[in-house]
Amino acid sequence: MAEGQTRRRGKALLDAIYTAAVEEAAEAGPGRLTMDAIAKRAATPRSTLYRRWSDPVDLLLDALAELHPLEQPDPGADDLRGDLLAALRLMCDWAFSPAGRAVMAIVADPRRDPAAVEALFTRVFDARGGTFTQTVLRHYAAQGRIDPARLTPVVLDIGEALVTKRMMDTGADPGDDYLEAIVDQAILPAVGLDPAP
Repeated sequence: MAEGQTRRRGKALLDAIYTAAVEEAAEAGPGRLTMDAIAKRAATPRSTLYRRWSDPVDLLLDALAELHPLEQPDPGADDLRGDLLAALRLMCDWAFSPAGRAVMAIVADPRRDPAAVEALFTRVFDARGGTFTQTVLRHYAAQGRIDPARLTPVVLDIGEALVTKRMMDTGADPGDDYLEAIVDQAILPAVGLDPAP
């Protein structure tokens, strides 16, 4: 250990490892992710990683689960439109982060591992009740503000699908006006509500 460095333990060490894993995956892609590269980037011995994870993809999935943001309205939330917009904004900000880029690398890799993609959904997204607008819609359905029967798989995916398409088409953040259009022209009508005047 270099002079002046302190040994990291607990949360500080775990945060450094998780950050290293998502940054490495975002740059190299999950198919080229190695324990050596993660350990080097995290400035920790490789043996530290193997004490907890058997392979780099398993480590990456834990990192993504820990770093995945969640838009969860508080119990008294009374602004569905505002919460949907906040969820889409959160998604856009996350998409350009190392964690968001690592997720895209997993799902967009032409040689992607189907087991890794399935684990991404079960361990990262489903474990938190869905993604972005899905959690908002389910919250309002549970509060009796939306008919739960309207929350079909297609309706639950509308917001994320449209944001993802726009980002893939332009390579840029869709912008707040476009997010408002998604909410007003697609999500709210799909759940049987009038858009904002």
